[in-house]
Amino acid sequence: MIRPSMNKQLNCAIYTRKSTEDGLEKEFNSLDAQRESGEAYIKSQSHEGWHCLPDMYDDGGFTGGNMDRPALRRLIADIESGKVDCVVVYKVDRLSRSLVDFARMLEVFERKDVAFVSVTQQFNTTNSMGRLMLNVLLSFAQFEREIISERTRDKIAAARRKGKWSGGMPLLGYDVDPHSKLIINDDEAIRVRTIYELYLENQSIMATIKEIDRRGWTNKRWTTRKGHERGGFPFTKATLFKLLTNVTYAGKLKYKEEVHEGEHNAIVSADVWQRVQCLLKRNGRTGGVAVRNKFGALLKGILRCASCDCSMTPSHSTRKGTTRYRYYVCTKAQKRGWDNCASKSIPATQIENFVVDQIKRIGHDPDLVKDVIVQAHAQSTAQLQQLKVECDAIDRDLEIWNDQIHRLVLQMSTNDQGSSAIDRLADLQERVRVGERREAEIREQMAVIERGLISPDDVAIAMASFDPVWQSLIVSEQIRIVQLLVQQVVFDGESGKVTITFHPDGIKTCAEETRRSQMEVVA
Repeated sequence: MIRPSMNKQLNCAIYTRKSTEDGLEKEFNSLDAQRESGEAYIKSQSHEGWHCLPDMYDDGGFTGGNMDRPALRRLIADIESGKVDCVVVYKVDRLSRSLVDFARMLEVFERKDVAFVSVTQQFNTTNSMGRLMLNVLLSFAQFEREIISERTRDKIAAARRKGKWSGGMPLLGYDVDPHSKLIINDDEAIRVRTIYELYLENQSIMATIKEIDRRGWTNKRWTTRKGHERGGFPFTKATLFKLLTNVTYAGKLKYKEEVHEGEHNAIVSADVWQRVQCLLKRNGRTGGVAVRNKFGALLKGILRCASCDCSMTPSHSTRKGTTRYRYYVCTKAQKRGWDNCASKSIPATQIENFVVDQIKRIGHDPDLVKDVIVQAHAQSTAQLQQLKVECDAIDRDLEIWNDQIHRLVLQMSTNDQGSSAIDRLADLQERVRVGERREAEIREQMAVIERGLISPDDVAIAMASFDPVWQSLIVSEQIRIVQLLVQQVVFDGESGKVTITFHPDGIKTCAEETRRSQMEVVA
């Protein structure tokens, strides 16, 4: 919580609440007592510029378990309009008995630089102790949310142990009825049974995928409650393996490592299910595991296949247990089969040496230096234009959202709005906050790009320093330099063409490091 400035008048609003209407008819009731305590506290702070607003924010007969209270809504509206600098209550629970709601209100207070004071509990966010108490209370709010999450997980576990479907992405072969129970989709169930039979016949996941593709089958397609289409994608090695190992098709449900009998009907028989699992175990599962860069792949993460427009990942094979052959393979070929890619794979040493040789040549060829500068400036211009378009769109959205907030605040100050109006106001404020933060990030990115425009001297210095020291670098340093200079390498297996795109900021960084090293040597 940001401490309010003490150089100006601090407008304080006193909020009071009583859960029942009992005793409110008395001349001096609980609300009056709370307000009197608040006024006395504010008066004691008058030397620091505290001033009590005449507005009455009294909620008599309203529970503190929710935010559906007229006086509270007026208070929040006045905070949004900048009328209130400090909120004073008799006790914290007068503002809210819900830690979640309390945390939401404190977020509004913090965003508008509004202090919060509890008279009887010495809770005052204008000092360090009050802010400590705030963090303690927010920790309890986090605890409450975690408890709710644990209860949800326990509920799911209990439902699964009873064989009940507890939600998730729809499965091919099943639909979900209004009572959240799985019912068999006859057309899709036939397809699932056939896929199991195809795997038993071909005894290969990739061969099964090829036959599935020939028949034009895809995974589950469904429509969300909001009307959006999802799924309907071709099978990959990972998605087919998941289908073949899903115990739901055998009439069971799984929770972590536990398997329980399900309420739904099975699509495949127990015999077919068991045979498929045994075959999968015998064949092993070799796809879908990321290959670590422990063998020094220079182009890991930057090499792409031109034919498939996807990444090429490093891999290796060994012969006679001693000789290791490194290569890069198209990920689509891995997942969908070799027939789906023209590039397939390329020896790692071959393409890595080619890229390194091209980097070395640039420092000695003025035409290549010019080409790199043109390419880098074109990249920077395109990035700046893209960021500017996004920034302009955010500006338009912010103007619309701020106008809606202004109109909503005016309505709430004159009318008794429901909780939906507060929720809408909170939603708009969150959009504005996220939008402003993203706009600031974009402007910073644009400034960095503009500062990072490279010159012929930058390219010459960076590339000239590359050749002499390359062979003396260890593998991890070589990987760092290549990843710093090169943004992307595209390999076209059909034509044999390799396209290299350089990092504009990487070249400039490399040049700056070289200049810095030269200055240190001179010194």
